[in-house]
Amino acid sequence: MQNDHVILGIHVTDRLQHASEVQKVFTEYGCNIKTRLGLHEAGENFCSPQGVVLLELVGDPSVWQGMKAKLQVIEGIEVKEIVFSH
Repeated sequence: MQNDHVILGIHVTDRLQHASEVQKVFTEYGCNIKTRLGLHEAGENFCSPQGVVLLELVGDPSVWQGMKAKLQVIEGIEVKEIVFSH
């Protein structure tokens, strides 16, 4: 049983240009994504081109590293990993 909570924070600088590439990686690793939360600023007359996606990961940590590596090679994407151990 996994005791750590592992969160990937993904900053997307141009959602319209890179969303399909990022989504393709998410789909490939979908069985390792327990929770997904997407954040971007939006209003009646505004929609930010930037966004942040938070992923809670499950499964084999070596698989996560593969996903992280694939995300990091996409232009305009920054990935940070947070681990909460208990």
